[in-house]
Amino acid sequence: MKISDALLPEFDQEMASTRKTLDRVPEDKFDWRPHPKSFTMIALSTHIANMVGWTGDLITKDSFDVAPPGAPPYKEEPAASKKELLERFDKAVTSARAAIAGASDEHFMANWAFLQGGKTVFTMPRIVCLRSFIMSHTIHHRAQLGVYLRLNDIPVPAIYGPSADEQNF
Repeated sequence: MKISDALLPEFDQEMASTRKTLDRVPEDKFDWRPHPKSFTMIALSTHIANMVGWTGDLITKDSFDVAPPGAPPYKEEPAASKKELLERFDKAVTSARAAIAGASDEHFMANWAFLQGGKTVFTMPRIVCLRSFIMSHTIHHRAQLGVYLRLNDIPVPAIYGPSADEQNF
């Protein structure tokens, strides 16, 4: 079985759960944050939506520099509305899924590097980067967003089993 064939069902399940969580974000709570050091709800939600879009660069390029020398650093502009947030996410998922489906096993096993200021932070096979840097990272922030929802009395969706708000999943 190809790596992409094994990965896509997991990707589809995680992205469906992530979209369900993003869809709960209320526009009147975009600026809410649990602590001064924390993301605002919209900044966290935007980060989640954008992370999935990094898959294209991970598949098509050999590296990514978050702060390339002589160029502006990577920056995320928060979505202006829930509609825009979900559109960004949906577009990123469609693009990421196509990139994953089109990659060969050899390509997944080739190294990819994350850079900051021209210096290598880490180099790992693309498949490891996809699973950790994108998928697990998305799941981590989705869980954070679930806490944001709970702290604002917004029903938390069932993900891997029932939640206190949804008994069916």
